[in-house]
Amino acid sequence: MKGGELDPKLQAELDKCLRCGMCMAVCPVYAAEKDEAAVARGKIAIAAAVASGDLALDDREVIDTLFNCLVCKSCMTACPSGVRFDRIMLSLRAAIVEKNGLPWLKSAIFHILKQPARLDTAMKMGARLQGLVFRDNPGYRAISPRSPFAMLGRDAGFGADRLFPAPSPRPLRDRVPEVVTAPRAKMRVAFFTGCSFQYFYPETGLDLIQVLTENQVEVVVPQGQQCCGTPVLVHGDAATARTLARTNIDVMERSNARYIVTGCGSCGSAWQHEFREVLREDPAYAEKAAHWAARTYDVSTLLTDVIGYRRPTGAVDAVVTYHDPCHLKKSMKVAREPRDILRTIPGVTFREMSQPDACCGSGGSYGLTHFDTSSDIARRKAADAAGTGAGTIATGCPACMMQLLDGTHRFGNGQTVRHYISLLADSYRRTAGIA
Repeated sequence: MKGGELDPKLQAELDKCLRCGMCMAVCPVYAAEKDEAAVARGKIAIAAAVASGDLALDDREVIDTLFNCLVCKSCMTACPSGVRFDRIMLSLRAAIVEKNGLPWLKSAIFHILKQPARLDTAMKMGARLQGLVFRDNPGYRAISPRSPFAMLGRDAGFGADRLFPAPSPRPLRDRVPEVVTAPRAKMRVAFFTGCSFQYFYPETGLDLIQVLTENQVEVVVPQGQQCCGTPVLVHGDAATARTLARTNIDVMERSNARYIVTGCGSCGSAWQHEFREVLREDPAYAEKAAHWAARTYDVSTLLTDVIGYRRPTGAVDAVVTYHDPCHLKKSMKVAREPRDILRTIPGVTFREMSQPDACCGSGGSYGLTHFDTSSDIARRKAADAAGTGAGTIATGCPACMMQLLDGTHRFGNGQTVRHYISLLADSYRRTAGIA
């Protein structure tokens, strides 16, 4: 978007909008704020006003409104015209950054994401020094802000009642060899760990690797992989997103793996869709991005639809409900597979929420930048989960795990929050007499 003119493809998306308001019924931000500007239809009107010159991309109110969106893609599931609202939002945000630049803090963080050695050092140091700012909550295996930091950060969502996962002093890729062998391996896959498994949920990453090796799958965990780029892309930094995409593709090209496996809907969506989009005009990488897009699977899909996983026999005594991560269901189209896995675990009683695919309000950093709205969304999700009577909420996204951990603590019944793959790993371990 330059000089008030829209890219023809983006203009075509705007022209599809019928102004019918179907998006209002599913937009989590609109449900919390009841403001026309919060919903897709309202933001499309803003985009049209920018294109006509009636609004400017350096207008603070315009910027704030366009960043008040989770990019959860819920509106796209309800749109009768098939408007690609995610492309509209990402293009507008990229145009804002191109015109105004990034805020200094985002610029510094995104710069570190491109330097994995510095990121690794910073995360390990943060894990070792976290006790200065956070206190432990052993019952939740989580941390909360200490006073006075809780008071200082309350407006930004760092109140004393918040729960956050503790960063691990020993990240996932430090715990495993680059190639994890499996007895009588049938295939080799590459595990794209993403940042959350790497630094916050390494035990869950180990569970995923164990489940794959239990099913005769050799797992490559490439040391050179970096952030998937989704956090920077949704904040408008398309240039950094392209850099990260190229680096990750180069790493996977050297892995000698048949498929890429993810346990995070945002990471999987990046490989299946976003890399292709940001690199579509790159002559050296467009074809490579398309190649890996067709070979990327959520681990549940690989297990159920590709290899036919070994049915578990170890009993896991738990009443479980399942939350559909937005990018996993609405972008990767994965919803049946995790439920199929949960229902095959002996001892698990599965109970469905009334709105299992309603957004949890995470959106990466949205819970910090729009704390009140995110909390209202989390409150509704916690109430829905509590209504099932389940003691465990399973999901397929580590970012959702973070949001659900905090949401159930503040608004729910303090349920256990786990990745579905960990429940399957528990069953395998119990069969072997390990747990």
